[in-house]
Amino acid sequence: MARTVGIVGGMGPAATVEFMRRIVAATPAADDRDHLRMLVDNNPKIPSRLRAILEGDGEDPAPVLEAMARGLARAGADFLAIPCNTAHHYLDAVRAASPVPVLDMLGETLAVLAGGRAPAKRVGLLASPALRKVGLLDRRFQAAGVAVVHPDAAGEAALERVIRAVKGAGAGEAEREAYAGVARGLAGEGVDALLVACTELSMPPPPDAGVPVLDTLDTLVAAVIREATLPD
Repeated sequence: MARTVGIVGGMGPAATVEFMRRIVAATPAADDRDHLRMLVDNNPKIPSRLRAILEGDGEDPAPVLEAMARGLARAGADFLAIPCNTAHHYLDAVRAASPVPVLDMLGETLAVLAGGRAPAKRVGLLASPALRKVGLLDRRFQAAGVAVVHPDAAGEAALERVIRAVKGAGAGEAEREAYAGVARGLAGEGVDALLVACTELSMPPPPDAGVPVLDTLDTLVAAVIREATLPD
């Protein structure tokens, strides 16, 4: 019997819905009963990760994330997934508070990058500037022999505008073109692949910059399906 996934969501709410859609689309199913059971706390009231990390004056999101994890476990989740890259800054705290296992989206992504037939050694990062500030990816990836190339200051500012647009009314043509421009700039730095590591940046069409694109949201989808369907 498939295990139930609990989704610590709301970061942002549209990205959580997209995560659920991708799980449904990727699940081998011939009927409703073949799909996974998902318990979802799509909570957009979680304190801003960007304000807490980038601006330094925001409320700590960790206590809310911890409470959500405990609530999903009480509701019957067998394991948890957090479809937000920046929220993985608080992964250790959530794991310590959760009575059930919590998947590591960034660890799953690193395993894909480093374990393929042609492992990526240099990736261009399309993400919130918060990831660079806390070194969330850099330390782990560099330890595995994967160099992370960040956009310049103008590129980071452009990505932040795209992220905020998606959280609001949605990304328009100007935001999509800015996104593609940052991707092309990173591709020009000689990267092996581009890594989409912000779930808001998973919402627009993936940028075509002439190099492979890996999305952390997709690696988390694959991990959820794997964990939910493990043999008893």
